[in-house]
Amino acid sequence: MTTVADIPSRDRGVTTIVFILIVGAVLALLIAAFIYFRGAAPAPAGSRSGEAVPLSDEQKAYASLLELTDARMSAAQNFLGGTVTYLDARVTNKGAKAVRRLDVQLEFVDSLNQVVLREVARPVTARTAPLKPGQSRAFQVSFEHMPVDWNQAPPRMKLVYVEF
Repeated sequence: MTTVADIPSRDRGVTTIVFILIVGAVLALLIAAFIYFRGAAPAPAGSRSGEAVPLSDEQKAYASLLELTDARMSAAQNFLGGTVTYLDARVTNKGAKAVRRLDVQLEFVDSLNQVVLREVARPVTARTAPLKPGQSRAFQVSFEHMPVDWNQAPPRMKLVYVEF
């Protein structure tokens, strides 16, 4: 029976290098797949690379039946010692249709009411269950870096896309 001690040290080094290369390649593939699928949410019809699409009359009418409430800001330390800021809010569907996708524009302002940060949150996506009529759902958005001149208040929230 051959033991590790019987294998020449040169062969053990080659085996270790091959093992490290295989593990590295697998990790690289996993990271690439995560990045690819994380950003794979379909864009609105007619949209190119985040370009805003005007709402149809039906979407505009239905947007008034979607209520955004309970916006609260909080912050926590991450494991690297940095601060992560969170927006917690709630969306309620007061209409008669199930919402399959919802994009909300968030505008953070400074003390002069000037926009210092604009982001889009997606509380309802193809990856989440549709928001049924009468249903309410909490959502959270995290921000790694907030502008220094932000007034610390919750953002203005505006529905910019709805899909049934």
